[in-house]
Amino acid sequence: MYIDSHCHINFPELAARMPEVLAKMAENRVTHALCVSVDLPDFPSVLALAEQYPNIYASVGVHPDYEDTPEPTVEQLVELAAHPKIIAIGETGLDYYRLEGDLEWQRERFRTHIRASRATRKPLIIHTRSASADTIRIMREEGAGTNEGGVAGVMHCFTESLEVAEAAIEMGFYISFSGIVTFKSAKDLQAVARAVPMERILIETDSPYLAPVPYRGKMNEPGYVAHVAEFIANLKDVPLREVADRTSENFFKLFQHAKG
Repeated sequence: MYIDSHCHINFPELAARMPEVLAKMAENRVTHALCVSVDLPDFPSVLALAEQYPNIYASVGVHPDYEDTPEPTVEQLVELAAHPKIIAIGETGLDYYRLEGDLEWQRERFRTHIRASRATRKPLIIHTRSASADTIRIMREEGAGTNEGGVAGVMHCFTESLEVAEAAIEMGFYISFSGIVTFKSAKDLQAVARAVPMERILIETDSPYLAPVPYRGKMNEPGYVAHVAEFIANLKDVPLREVADRTSENFFKLFQHAKG
């Protein structure tokens, strides 16, 4: 079985096709999916899916790219995360690629999420792009890692260096690979995937974005996470069953509020 550890199936283009999306998951033996929050106004649609479908889980958080959106407080995140189908805080983190100028608000928002994670004991879903040094620094300063009293989490849709991956793993984090790892141009990322031990790997789609080969350029969906698993199995020269089993075990080990 496979688990899509990060998707956005509440987005309109997928939410309108939920019966088809769920059927494709079943066809490809994708047993569970984590629908990830990107802002508070849309959070009810994320939670509604998790409440409606037993195999869908949800997170609560505000994406670093969302500048003009209500700013979360620690208290808000803690309150919303009390729901039993909310198994993670995020996605959160830093993104210096899409936004410029004074981004201190992004760093403060990230700190808020880490504090909520520590308070709720629910793992973080971290997004980092062109900001890895500050991301790792703030994770350490706020005690996000298990070695600092936090509950760690996952570096989602990972595209950074092996050094960044190793720094996160040292703090107890998992590294999640998306369809990007299947792209021909992603040689550096493929080298990272080879080096990261199986006990620290998760797989995801980040759908509706970043469809893996052979669907690159088309709308992505959770059922396609099987292609990410297949690629990683070939890349690491291990049986596909091992990738399926280990990434699923890793998911439930990290997200302990989820029930298999």
